Amino acid sequence: MLTFKEIAQVTGGMLVQYKRQYPVQHLVADSRKIIQASSSVFFAIRGEYHDGHQYLPDLYTSGIRQFVVEDADQVMDLAAFPDANFLLVSHSIEALQQVVAYHRRKFNIPVIGITGSNGKTIVKEWLAQLLSVSERVVKSPRSYNSQIGVPLSVWQLNDSHTVGVFEAGLSKPDEMEKLASVLQPTIGIFTNLGPAHDEGFTSRNKKLQEKLKLFADVEQLIYCADQVPVTYAVQKAKLPAFAWSRVAGTPAQVQIQVLEMRQQKTKIRFFYQGRGQDLTLPFSDEASLENALHCLATLLYLGIEPDQLASRFDRLTPVAMRLERKEAINGCYIIDDTYNNDVAGLRIALDVLSHQARKGRKTLILSDLLEAGMEELELYQQVAREVATRGVNRVIGIGDIISRHQDLFPSGSEFYLGTDSFLGQLRPETFRQETILVKGARVFQFEKIVAALQQQVHGTVLEVNLDALVHNLHYYRAKVPAQTKIMVMVKAFAYGTGSYEIANLLQFHRVDYLAVAYTDEGVALREHGITLPIMVMNPSPDSFLKMRQYHLEPEIYSPDLLHQFLDYFPEKSSKTPHIHLKLDTGMHRLGFDADELQEALEVIAQMPHVHVQSVFSHLAGADEALYNDFTQLQISRFKEMAKLVEKELGYTVTKHILNSAGIVRFGEEAAFDMVRLGIGLYGIESSGLDQSGLQTVGRLKTTVSQVKQIKAGDTVGYSRKGVATEDKQTATIAIGYADGYDRRFGNGVGEVLINGQRAPIIGNVCMDMCMVDVTNLDVRAGDEVVVFGEGLPLTELAQRIGTIPYELLTNVSTRVKRVFYNE
Repeated sequence: MLTFKEIAQVTGGMLVQYKRQYPVQHLVADSRKIIQASSSVFFAIRGEYHDGHQYLPDLYTSGIRQFVVEDADQVMDLAAFPDANFLLVSHSIEALQQVVAYHRRKFNIPVIGITGSNGKTIVKEWLAQLLSVSERVVKSPRSYNSQIGVPLSVWQLNDSHTVGVFEAGLSKPDEMEKLASVLQPTIGIFTNLGPAHDEGFTSRNKKLQEKLKLFADVEQLIYCADQVPVTYAVQKAKLPAFAWSRVAGTPAQVQIQVLEMRQQKTKIRFFYQGRGQDLTLPFSDEASLENALHCLATLLYLGIEPDQLASRFDRLTPVAMRLERKEAINGCYIIDDTYNNDVAGLRIALDVLSHQARKGRKTLILSDLLEAGMEELELYQQVAREVATRGVNRVIGIGDIISRHQDLFPSGSEFYLGTDSFLGQLRPETFRQETILVKGARVFQFEKIVAALQQQVHGTVLEVNLDALVHNLHYYRAKVPAQTKIMVMVKAFAYGTGSYEIANLLQFHRVDYLAVAYTDEGVALREHGITLPIMVMNPSPDSFLKMRQYHLEPEIYSPDLLHQFLDYFPEKSSKTPHIHLKLDTGMHRLGFDADELQEALEVIAQMPHVHVQSVFSHLAGADEALYNDFTQLQISRFKEMAKLVEKELGYTVTKHILNSAGIVRFGEEAAFDMVRLGIGLYGIESSGLDQSGLQTVGRLKTTVSQVKQIKAGDTVGYSRKGVATEDKQTATIAIGYADGYDRRFGNGVGEVLINGQRAPIIGNVCMDMCMVDVTNLDVRAGDEVVVFGEGLPLTELAQRIGTIPYELLTNVSTRVKRVFYNE
């Protein structure tokens, strides 16, 4: 493990104070993202708008003891940091890069470096998916491709990894050589050359030359030979090239023919080393096809056998949708992308809009596209084509440039010269039951539009990180054989996180089944446009009509329920009803036991119009090694009962028994045809195993309403339970048991995080608020309060009141606004 003294040697900095050796596990450049203070090194960076040095006292208070600084004034008086190590360097970012470059040199594995104008993140994510079948992959988190993001990504490398996949970006000259020294890629991928960041260079060719510096020492550079300027630059730089092409006659190692594009699939034929082979890619848009072909060429270069390609690409899923989603007025839904509006970003955002399954029209609120690097008419003709192909019903254009081209857009569209003009004429009643993409450059201040359209609720919010959820989905997918289907539980409002939004994301990432507890939950998903098969786990006879209308599939768990269902479907209808048989192998909650199963199968055999879609059971102790023998007994019983089902019915049925904990502990031996993913999707693993592979999905936060000074002897809250034994400072926060915050957290049992500091609950939890002890803390009205999330995990809170994380998550009230976002 690297030491702080080694950091001093690597960077050539001055060790101005050294107290003792602390572990070095985390490198931190953002004071808001402290993971584990005791083993972190903070690099204080002086930027254009923020100076990391000003946070040093707070970071020291939070437990950081190792600092790299570039401001000599900060190390003049170290009395306030008696136990800290301080290293003074010329430039903190360069020091960070030097440290990680030193770390990178310790690993002799293939490292793939990706750059280009567009598609870096998608290619990186897809390569990680495709390679994870046979490799231990480390990759850039999210879009970490900057001068700071790249070193933080590469720092993840450890001895367990067999391949690295990282992206690198730039915005101005003289950046890429620094990133190359950090990444030290052995294989390069150049995605494409476009207008992004043209403004930082004297010409696009200069930008291309700068990007190619990433590949100065690679063993092979993979790129598309159809991009003539790129081909010329690669040849001029004498880089070792491995090219692919869709143009007949173009020299390239891999030749591509597109045979058919339809129904979200593209069939291609590729020729490599004298051999031709067909392959179906699970996308039908040009941007995704280009990204997928980069991945195909990379796999061929790495020696992946052609007969393995189909199974790998078949499971390829889109990169997580990245934009923040918010509930809006009159049953509307906002996709908030108010931070940029280049053409490539617009295309991504429109794809997100088009993939929304919600019924109702789709509206785009769009500003002028600035710095696009295209002629004005050509630009808006392209925008209009993008809009037309994504099923957008209405465009609201804001800006004088887009207004000049309003004739290109659908009839019924509206145009305004500025944001204030639009807001001045806004009529909320004209927005009803629709999905609204809000996309604009910062100068247009579209956050005002979002605020005007957003549904107004109180300040307590459950933030749901969709990137983390997708990460967790892939984590569990990797635990079972590639052909295993995934059923995801979205019952109980998706464990409190929001059923429709989660279901829509899961549908986008092609899970195979959803499961809900009650029929009404399934109906709501259908009404929001979810088309995946849905199993209802607790059906009742009075809901069979709705199940038939909405194509929901019941779990049948008893002879009585089976007869009631068959009475409702006595003969063949236009659609064969599918059912799922629950088998009791030892849980003794619901399900047919062995004695009941034979009779049930004889009854079903007489009703050939009813199809048993699956048989399944539930493990009683999959989360504890103590019950391994019993789990194995359940699995054995299930195999025998499932075998009987298929024998009596005369056809194969889908079989599943593993829940989240079971996937982790028994995924290799008992995955059968499908597994059921529940609480693990949300970053909570109940199996007692290492949870480091999961990411936190939900963060419940609220705000401080008021700060009070309490005299010794006074009491706080109902029943005078909170007694001030000394003068105290308290903060009233805007969450109570009506929001789902358990009353058992009262009187010091529970804690919250305010400005990174823990504060205990004082007194009883009230219906709409509670009070916390913030004595000696700098707290003001309006400060953010974290109720659970990173730094205060649900597992810890559940242990404090003797319950399980499931209960805390599902208890979050529906009056708490859900905000869905990607980092």
